[in-house]
Amino acid sequence: MSKHRATRRDVRRRGRIGALTLALGTTIVVGAAAVGVLPKPVADTASADAAPTSAVPSSVETATLLPVAGPAVDVSAAKVASDPAVPADSGSGRRIVFDQGDQRVWLVAADGDVERTYPVSGSRHDNLDPGTYTVQSKTRNATAFDYSGTMQYFVHFATGYSQPIGFHTVPRDNADRLEQTKAQLGTPLSAGCVRQWEPDAIALWEFAPVGTQVVVTP
Repeated sequence: MSKHRATRRDVRRRGRIGALTLALGTTIVVGAAAVGVLPKPVADTASADAAPTSAVPSSVETATLLPVAGPAVDVSAAKVASDPAVPADSGSGRRIVFDQGDQRVWLVAADGDVERTYPVSGSRHDNLDPGTYTVQSKTRNATAFDYSGTMQYFVHFATGYSQPIGFHTVPRDNADRLEQTKAQLGTPLSAGCVRQWEPDAIALWEFAPVGTQVVVTP
């Protein structure tokens, strides 16, 4: 083989080797670009972070915080409806009405509105006739006719067999014990007067100056 031919073969061989090397180099560069340059998909990270808040729509979350509305209840109207009405034929104008059958008192304003009503304990004896009376006197602290105890806010409006009859607090005996409980109001327990719980006795005392009309019904 001549040197000239050998040189040409060598050139062609080196050309093929160079082309192969270039092809391999290009493949490696593109492969490297495919592996190293392409970014990691953002959706994977974003979806993982957003999952807890996007799982429940905000409108549903807001709805669960809203209170459940119930039917409106007019408490004051219900209370007024539960109180017995002033007895019929109990007069008119500003007055105190004492119903012996129901053992209840009403404080009635001049326009007929009831300012206060509450249970009381009247006499165990038949010593007060139905009719119209007036407040005759008022005594802040009084003593029982038989000296068995004391009472407050005494409003005298009638006379029994021999002693005055009036509205007053539940008496205390000489040992300073109440002679009855609040729960027993509404039952006749006195010897002749009309017993009231203290807040009610104060309300009547302030409502009734001397001369105030008192109507007693059967």
